[in-house]
Amino acid sequence: MTADPPAPRRTGKAGSGRRGALPIALDAVGGDYGAAPNVEGAVQAARAGVPVLLVGERTRLHAELGRHAGSGTLPIEVVDAPDLITMDDHATDVRRRPEASINVCTRLVREGRAAAAVSMGHSGATMTSALFTLGRIRGVDRPAILTHLPAQGGFTTLLDAGANTDVRPAYLAQWAQLASVYLRVLEGHENPTVGLLSIGEEDHKGSQLVLDTHALLRELHGQGRLNFHGNVEGNDIFKNTTDIVVTDGFTGNVVLKLAEGEAKVLFGWVKDALTRDLKSKLGALLVRGSLRSLAERLDPSTYGASILIGVRGLAFIGHGKSDARAVKNALLRASRAHEADLVSRLEAAFAEQAGPGTVG
Repeated sequence: MTADPPAPRRTGKAGSGRRGALPIALDAVGGDYGAAPNVEGAVQAARAGVPVLLVGERTRLHAELGRHAGSGTLPIEVVDAPDLITMDDHATDVRRRPEASINVCTRLVREGRAAAAVSMGHSGATMTSALFTLGRIRGVDRPAILTHLPAQGGFTTLLDAGANTDVRPAYLAQWAQLASVYLRVLEGHENPTVGLLSIGEEDHKGSQLVLDTHALLRELHGQGRLNFHGNVEGNDIFKNTTDIVVTDGFTGNVVLKLAEGEAKVLFGWVKDALTRDLKSKLGALLVRGSLRSLAERLDPSTYGASILIGVRGLAFIGHGKSDARAVKNALLRASRAHEADLVSRLEAAFAEQAGPGTVG
């Protein structure tokens, strides 16, 4: 992964976005639906003022851009990447395929030519590429996928959502600290609360991993380095009992997929009930606005993509079935994180918080 990517080929006016803003590198051929939703989402983001580097097979991307009127005047450029890591490939394949689109994206970030890398493709490949190209923040053993789940009064931040299935207590303690800084920087939460996912709220309940992690988080809390609430259960995630919930990546990914699937099924049931007969349809007209608001909150595309937190650069991982709206929101979220200087602030916070749960 040492070969340099070709110089960006200009497609629009790169300087026409936000003044001084670095572009976001988008893996424009990643995901289940290929280039179409990626390019459309990039066009939408560019119209909102976020410059974008479309990374992928040049001819294909130029053809897709040509479908969007006025794209030639937008802050969009194409960077050629002849290779693609598909869902049938192994995550470790990125280490021997330097011209794969996700590798080109993360290299652009490392070289300072892009503010962040965003991919709706192979999540394992994105994590591997980001980790080996960008490295880890000092004091972080493993990066984690941080995501937001809709909850009462807003959202709950969950991590790890799938990056690490085999973990140690120190990892969860580090993720709690990373998430705390993230919420302070991007969401204005001055002292976010942290919950540890378990099978009961009592301190003595849970696996050995939970018990050991609980002790470590309690120690950090006592030292004023973390606002640890204690153990939380699955239903607490949606009650917003704590701002942050930490768990291992296996459990976190199950929670995430369960939440997404259940929301879709429940909304389908509501829709069926409101279209069952004439009386129900009349009632549906009265609550149409509220239902649209609810659908917005439950739609994963609202959040765009999840940040891979803990690497020395910005990398965002989206759902393989993302539509253009999700791609746009992912690019906007990445731009916002860059403008907030998130990585530097995470590094500074970890340098100050060296102690239990961190390494030198």
